[in-house]
Amino acid sequence: MKIGVFGGTFNPIHRGHLAAASAAAGQLSLDKLLLIPDAIPPHKPLPSGSAGAEERLEMVQLCTAEVSAPVEVLDLELRRQGASYTCDTLAQLREQYPEEELFLLMGSDMFLSFETWRQPERICDLATLAVFSRREESEAAAFARQKKRLEETYGAHIRVLENPEVVEISSTELREKLSRGAGRAYLTEPVYGYILRKGLYGTKADLKHLTPEELRPIALSYLKPKRMPHVLGTEQEAAFLAEKYGADGTAARVAALLHDCTKKLDMDRQLSLCRHYGIDLDPLEQVSLKLLHSKTGAAVARDKFGVSEEIYNAIFYHTTGKADMTLLEKIIYLADYIEPSRRFPGVDELRRAVHTDLNEGLYRALLDSVKELQGYGSPVHPHTREALDSIRSEIGGTIHE
Repeated sequence: MKIGVFGGTFNPIHRGHLAAASAAAGQLSLDKLLLIPDAIPPHKPLPSGSAGAEERLEMVQLCTAEVSAPVEVLDLELRRQGASYTCDTLAQLREQYPEEELFLLMGSDMFLSFETWRQPERICDLATLAVFSRREESEAAAFARQKKRLEETYGAHIRVLENPEVVEISSTELREKLSRGAGRAYLTEPVYGYILRKGLYGTKADLKHLTPEELRPIALSYLKPKRMPHVLGTEQEAAFLAEKYGADGTAARVAALLHDCTKKLDMDRQLSLCRHYGIDLDPLEQVSLKLLHSKTGAAVARDKFGVSEEIYNAIFYHTTGKADMTLLEKIIYLADYIEPSRRFPGVDELRRAVHTDLNEGLYRALLDSVKELQGYGSPVHPHTREALDSIRSEIGGTIHE
């Protein structure tokens, strides 16, 4: 197996890093790419106003979906005490991957100063140097001389890589742009949203007065990359249903974008948020992780983004439903259920039902949910049973179960 190792301060990680990573993955036929943020870079200190280690780690995790190779983000340098030396990182990886081929990715600047690194001979013994060459003719000779020198001095194995989509921006330049309200084009949307949400690099965003377009990158920053298509699909479906059935389209999009904002949190963190926001839990909710994110997500949406009570309730009940659901609550429940990336048996038929008659579609969705839970032997939340009874009464029992 071929494994690429790409380390850096990633302060912040930007499209230049991602273009290089994708180019290396293709040219080296990598089976896996490891992205490793530095804790304390050995060559120069982090400038003032930098993001913290955990923030830089989170930004790297947010952008992994845009690399054209299987990606894993490692925090091993963040957990290590002291400066982040590449030789130590490679030694640790070699223990984990004793038989795999390791490629250390680096730019030409780092390559040309390689002798100044700690234990360069050890690095060359542990990994092949995969180096992005400069296109400038003025540096070609220096690059060639360095390649020969390292091969002769350290027995280095060196692969020269091309980066056809060079993004001409340094992290220093990007941080300066961000402080002036610019630089968005150099970042993935979730990373840009994370920077705004955390107020990093001198950015300032009024989170309580955002349009759906302004909210979207910030909402994505709460998610694991694999969940982002679902939330974007839910926004798309909610907007469609709102227009079709006469609901507030902006409210529907905001609720859809924030409905899973706490989805990735574990049980301990969910319960902690419930205590923080004074959310009362019934016995089933106290032990069911799946039921908590709608409640904590609604609380975060109201606290951090100042959403209305209508949007709060639509998020709060999007997992279980409830009796006498409002139009927006129905739309968010169903948009979450049938958005375009959903792929379960019967979803196409359910979409057609929802797009024909919202209430009958809701009835079918709730009934399917109850049957599925019963099939698994899982308890059905009382709110879901009440929602089913309520919508059954509302449509007059015109559908046969």
